[in-house]
Amino acid sequence: MNTDRTFAEELDSRDPVGPFRERFFFAEGPIYMDGNSLGRLPLSTAERIASTVRAEWGEGLVGSWHAWIDLPVQVGSAVAQLIGARPEEVIVCDSTSVNLYKLAMAASGVDPTRKVILTDTANFSSDRYVLEGVAQQTGMELKMFESHPVFGPDPASISEHLDENVALVSLSHVGYKNAAIADMDAIASAVHEAGALMLWDLCHSVGALPIDLEASGADMAVGCTYKYLNGGPGSPAFLYVRAGLQDRVRQPIWGWFGQRDQFAMRPGYEPQGGIGSFLTGTPPIVSLIGAQEGIGLILEAGVEALREKSLAITEMMIGLHDEWLRPFGVELASPRDAERRGSHLALQHPDAYRICLALIEKLGVVPDFREPDVIRYGIAPIYTTFCEAWDAMDRIRTCLDEDLHAGYPSEKGRVT
Repeated sequence: MNTDRTFAEELDSRDPVGPFRERFFFAEGPIYMDGNSLGRLPLSTAERIASTVRAEWGEGLVGSWHAWIDLPVQVGSAVAQLIGARPEEVIVCDSTSVNLYKLAMAASGVDPTRKVILTDTANFSSDRYVLEGVAQQTGMELKMFESHPVFGPDPASISEHLDENVALVSLSHVGYKNAAIADMDAIASAVHEAGALMLWDLCHSVGALPIDLEASGADMAVGCTYKYLNGGPGSPAFLYVRAGLQDRVRQPIWGWFGQRDQFAMRPGYEPQGGIGSFLTGTPPIVSLIGAQEGIGLILEAGVEALREKSLAITEMMIGLHDEWLRPFGVELASPRDAERRGSHLALQHPDAYRICLALIEKLGVVPDFREPDVIRYGIAPIYTTFCEAWDAMDRIRTCLDEDLHAGYPSEKGRVT
């Protein structure tokens, strides 16, 4: 492999997605390799939010609700284009965890004879906690199986845990730690053969790789808008329920935005029907505007083009790992196979946390750390360059070669 920086420069010079970088805010600072946790700020978002606050809120006041009230549906229709869904199957509201709770609770009531919820031990912690709470509240049992630490959940292994007692299987499409892509089609097929429902978490895949929920047979899905969709910190999440299932489920958090004839204020709750019944309270308008702008940029760039660039960058990084980092004991904890790999890389080392601190404080790189020993380098292909990725790998090499992490504590801070 060509490990010279000129190779990265050449790839940047002919990158068709490259011009989109100019549409994001950049300040003088470190190389940002954490877009898989929080995306950068689109310039249009700052302008649109300022206009929303000054003109629509400041001047229009409550009258602006005529323009705002359908935003959850409008933004949901945009998300639908990224996940292989119909507009009437997606809505944007609440947080990922709240939406997961809604869907898991709704799924638990479809067949009362089924009493098991199934997930894997490597699923994102919030997902596991929500499912644990749903199981406790409904008298169900949460069962967790071990998935492969690098390759994620295997369809054959999942099948071993499927029987007539399983009501719901909930998994992440891309593993938050290892970036492993789950086989949506095969897993959903096995789940449906057992008579259960399939619920996906798309947080680490939406906006970074193509998704086709309809073709895969997914029943439900959730995902966030603040990672690869660049919606901003705490921007609202989305949920998907396939059209044929919407009339069979009822979400548990009843509120006036999910009520039929909302402004009649009548006693008694009657859901409006369709995906709108999964709304609850007043939507966060300013955050929805941010999400709408970020999603629009991803749609304009095209997910296929972004995926191609993401794979090219991570392929280069894997080659640099093999040449530079493996001799220092750094292991690749993400799949090498491009078809199995999302848009971040997991680099494993016993001193991962201290290396992260040295990268941030001494070497001008922002990664993140995941327990117990993983450095994550996130590639947001709409703005991450090949040269940034090359430099970020080079600086880990410098850190290890010069032992720059040696003086840092092993005790973790609150945010890692």
